[in-house]
Amino acid sequence: MNMENLHPPRHLEINGVSRSFGGVPALNDISLSVAHGELICLAGHSGCGKSTLLRVIAGIEMPDQGRILLDGCGISGPNNYVEPEERNIGFMFQDYALFPHLNVLDNILFGLKRLTRPAAQARCLEIVERLGLEHLSRRFPHMLSGGEQQRVALARALAPQPQILLMDEPFSNLDRGLRDGIRTETISLLRELGTTVIMVTHDPEEALSAGDRVVLMRAGEIVQEGSGSDLYDRPANAYTAEFFSTFNKVQGACWNGFLETPLGRFAAPGFADGHTATLYVRPQCLRVNCGAEGVDCTVVDCALMGEIEQIQVSVAALPGPLKIRSAKRSRLRSGDVARISVTPEQVFVF
Repeated sequence: MNMENLHPPRHLEINGVSRSFGGVPALNDISLSVAHGELICLAGHSGCGKSTLLRVIAGIEMPDQGRILLDGCGISGPNNYVEPEERNIGFMFQDYALFPHLNVLDNILFGLKRLTRPAAQARCLEIVERLGLEHLSRRFPHMLSGGEQQRVALARALAPQPQILLMDEPFSNLDRGLRDGIRTETISLLRELGTTVIMVTHDPEEALSAGDRVVLMRAGEIVQEGSGSDLYDRPANAYTAEFFSTFNKVQGACWNGFLETPLGRFAAPGFADGHTATLYVRPQCLRVNCGAEGVDCTVVDCALMGEIEQIQVSVAALPGPLKIRSAKRSRLRSGDVARISVTPEQVFVF
């Protein structure tokens, strides 16, 4: 039996990649594996290294150290380097980078120069039809809406049938009203085509909803990776928790495996006695009521936000107000006295 067949190479392997600019590290010992047909969301705040990692994968930037393999073959490393145009990796830029002097068809044909003219035209017409761009084929970029430009850029990136498609903030230039629909449509198409995708985003909701796997970065390093539910429900650290959600933060002291706070006592395994830690409570995990349970509070503000009501309350032992969000109407007003309690789910101690 061929043991290698039991463990075929991953589609893309990034091993110990680092990259610095002027002595400032942009990537620090990054390792990541991507499977065939997987959609990875690279998430993180601006400057964390997401776009640099894309550029290194594409071959636009050279890593200072580490290796990148595509289907087991090295494309970047100490002893080899494959030119960007030889990697068969598509790149969709944030600003779409359409050529203003070329119409839609010619923009798409630009990436098909390796094919014969008839083959390129056939492939171009195929992708135009697939993305429903026939009625736009003779228009120039300035004649297109943001959503239409996005689709043309996607068509140009997909036309050469790349092994991997890299997308750098592909939906950030779209109006909020269009973004969700176009993102859903685009991701559905990519899944249908079986395209392997690595998409950069700074939008937490987009990262959680779009990817098979989310890779969260900070300061050139991977902080945590997993499914969207892994990172949202089981954040490994405070950075991950705060990137994907809003929290009320309450400090306390640890004793006998519990964190003692003005909101109550919470499990804190692994913390030494006397250690100061912070309780992270999502606004939807606080309940406000006038019953006997809970902690006394005073309503500071109550605002209706459509489906959600947001209440701010003050607790005597805390320096600042707490935020509560609920789909239920409390009918409370500023100055009312109430009691709040914590729903233990989705509560973290860091």
